[in-house]
Amino acid sequence: MEPARALRDIAYELEKRGEPTYRVRAFRNAASVVDKLTPERLTELARTHRLTALKGIGAATASVIEDVLAGNVPEYLRKVEAEEAPELPDGGALLPALRGDCHTHSDWSDGGSPIAEMAEAARALGHEWMVLTDHSPRLTVANGLSAERLNQQLVVVAQLNEELAPFRVLTGIEVDILLDGALDQDEDLLWELDFVVASVHSELRMPRKEMTARMLAAVANPRVNVLGHCTGRRVAGRHRPESEFDAEKVFEACRENGVAVEINSRVDRLDPPKRLLKQAVELGCEFAIDSDAHAPGQLAWKAHGCARALECGVGIDQVINTRTADDLLAWRQY
Repeated sequence: MEPARALRDIAYELEKRGEPTYRVRAFRNAASVVDKLTPERLTELARTHRLTALKGIGAATASVIEDVLAGNVPEYLRKVEAEEAPELPDGGALLPALRGDCHTHSDWSDGGSPIAEMAEAARALGHEWMVLTDHSPRLTVANGLSAERLNQQLVVVAQLNEELAPFRVLTGIEVDILLDGALDQDEDLLWELDFVVASVHSELRMPRKEMTARMLAAVANPRVNVLGHCTGRRVAGRHRPESEFDAEKVFEACRENGVAVEINSRVDRLDPPKRLLKQAVELGCEFAIDSDAHAPGQLAWKAHGCARALECGVGIDQVINTRTADDLLAWRQY
């Protein structure tokens, strides 16, 4: 076992258990620091107990490195692996049918890992592609991407796709739906992206009539491909009630405008609620079963979305991420 691999394995185990992003990031940052050191330099710093002098290496991560260099399985890794991870549900025939994930985040916004690590983890799950959907600029709490930063990200993704082929990272964004239903990013730049997920992140308690109008305006925008976590609810951690809107009107608009309704698989969201998911099925909507992963270990959470989809009558042919990347791009309604 190599020190950087051990640090990333710990981060992955923490992610599977839903640990806070900042805790996971400490181990992934430490792994990045180790990657830049020669084995000789790393060994010397460990031998003289000076690892913590390096920016990004703390007491816990230093102990992991020292354990590995001494030929031992890190005690921290043993401890994490001994903690029981939440069991994933049976995703039935839907789970292996998923070819990709339409909603993922990296450390460019509020995720905990570089784009490459997210892509490699998605590939390890057997996926053929993933859409990178970091946040838009208005969501400053999530380090949303300005137009300039998003353009920079497009260059990085293009280079990464050359390295990872045939796996593909599709360019995208989770764009904030503003109060009037407009999208929080330069319109011309949105047309350069492969995929757009539109979500409400602010004023979640606005009156039903106004929220309905807001969502209808966004869904009618030809640049939107997926309506993300439609109720905005939180069912774990800091609980948050559902936003109120006319679900029938919104889901009908999704169907008519070729916008998929997201089945958000995050264990703290599980959005939409089953009653609304069943309603969307009855209205003939298409769906995207997404992880909304902010770390590699969360990509597998799509099992939750698959289980809910099956329970509510969603068919495989209604799920857009059962398609190849080329078929997905051809599906976009614009």
